[in-house]
Amino acid sequence: SRIPTLVSRAKEQGFTSLAITDHGNLYGVVEFYSACKAAGIKPIIGCEVYVAHGSRHDKSPSEKSPYHLTLLAMDNTGYRNLIQLVTKAHLEGFYYKPRIDHELLEAHHKGIVALSGCPTGEIPRLLLEGQEAEARKQVLWYKEVFGDFYLEIQRHEHVPDLDRMNSALVPMSRELDIPLVLTNDAHYVERRDAPIQDLLICIHTNTNVQDERRLRMEDDSYYLRSSEEMAALF
Repeated sequence: SRIPTLVSRAKEQGFTSLAITDHGNLYGVVEFYSACKAAGIKPIIGCEVYVAHGSRHDKSPSEKSPYHLTLLAMDNTGYRNLIQLVTKAHLEGFYYKPRIDHELLEAHHKGIVALSGCPTGEIPRLLLEGQEAEARKQVLWYKEVFGDFYLEIQRHEHVPDLDRMNSALVPMSRELDIPLVLTNDAHYVERRDAPIQDLLICIHTNTNVQDERRLRMEDDSYYLRSSEEMAALF
């Protein structure tokens, strides 16, 4: 997603606010903030951070695929804490990716709203592994640390176990009185941009579009959906 195009499309669709949640960094924040302000849209500064399974200092093989967690700054304190988290992820926790851990989240949680993340988030992964008690324990930990914490559900085709994940999160939301938020993984602005994103993945992973075993997004749903489309999904 190019920022000017993203903001323009959000304006067309009547959005009153828009968030940026790049993976592990805040590089686009200043340009994004300025573009949203110019368009009369409230900018929400966020990041989809990588969370270590244990300590950010641990560099064992299991840490090559950290959890994902969506963080959104709700005020200046939250923005400053987000900067601290992303900076320390690079300087202290970098192992394949910039990683934070629970210790850093406890130290820099003020002013931040947290969402449980996509299927690679900590809670979804625990649920899909059958560790319901541990998942519940972590949900309560995130709720205690952040206060503003939401369980995130999605709807994309061909994502393994996504329906099973949603089926576990919905009753957990009711039982623990933690609200749900419906999100759409958005990597491009318009639906027609999907083939370009596919080429970009090939470039990033040094593969060919004809390679059947390569990394890919299986459908064209990873765009900026309208609120009506989002509501229709569920």
